Amino acid sequence: MSTTPRWLNAEERRAWLAYVDFSTLLADHLNRQLRRDAGMTHSDYSLLAYLSMAPDGVLGMSELAQRLKITRSRLTHAVNRLREVGLVDRREDPADGRGQLAFLTEEGRALLVEVAPGHVEAVRRAVFDVLTPEQVRQFAEIGEAISDALHRAESTEADPAVLPWRRR
Repeated sequence: MSTTPRWLNAEERRAWLAYVDFSTLLADHLNRQLRRDAGMTHSDYSLLAYLSMAPDGVLGMSELAQRLKITRSRLTHAVNRLREVGLVDRREDPADGRGQLAFLTEEGRALLVEVAPGHVEAVRRAVFDVLTPEQVRQFAEIGEAISDALHRAESTEADPAVLPWRRR
């Protein structure tokens, strides 16, 4: 049985294309800023930031992959790369002998302290300085509504292995 697609109307198309454009530009802007100022990607910065916010700077690899929305294999490569330069390390999870914990080293924490002000300024200039306080509130509500809907859809997924952070 064929159903007619629910095409986007003009305003929905405008919103969608604006999102696609700004999300691509913003990702590029933040990557360039972090490469220039710290020699790292935004993905690496996000990994370090998630660890820095965790109790004692430690997260299980599976939880970290879920937070970053990446495969565990990709996370392992990223952690190994950051481990080689002394920013993170890994150890066996004492609560689960099969699991691994990633943790932020003192060097990683020091780098974040050094780099975070410039990164926050780049985010502020690109996003928050061009929005009114009401737009910031709306932006947060819109992002939360979309995220909540996607999390609900994810929880009903028949095959959880299709989610990147559950794949090896």
